[in-house]
Amino acid sequence: LLLRGIKTLSLRVAQQNKTAAAIAAALEHHPAIEKVHYPTITSHRDYAVASRPGMFEGGFGGVLSFEIKGDGNPWSQETFDATARFIDALKIPYIGPSLGGVESLVEQVRVVGYYDQPLEVRQKLSITNGLVRLACGIEDTQDLLDDVLQVRGRGMILASYSFPPLALGPFSP
Repeated sequence: LLLRGIKTLSLRVAQQNKTAAAIAAALEHHPAIEKVHYPTITSHRDYAVASRPGMFEGGFGGVLSFEIKGDGNPWSQETFDATARFIDALKIPYIGPSLGGVESLVEQVRVVGYYDQPLEVRQKLSITNGLVRLACGIEDTQDLLDDVLQVRGRGMILASYSFPPLALGPFSP
């Protein structure tokens, strides 16, 4: 079983990298998103290192995180609730913290990993109420992107905004 999995590993990782980079790029300037954590976007603190020739040519992996803006207060109940509504509206990713499968997974980090931590601890760790972790699977990139952007007529958080043209630069999926 292990040998069978290794044969397709590079294909799976390439698809995960492509999807994560596309979603990060689409969300980087989205008005409903406070911040995106993925090194292929220009606003990431390590973008200069990540974009050096020869560095990470295979991609940065399929896991990214982003923060739902909510009411503008990252610690408010409204931001927490808006993030929960966003995650609940997703159709493709499963809700869960695990990695290693071929399916996309999503979690509201405060709920899944830090539910028992007081606000002061979460603030020190920058675990906001709007923080979402998305582990991209091998689904079609456009399908997952459409699901995250909520363009399938579900009228959720991100759908009501128009997006600038997608320009991925050196990290094109």
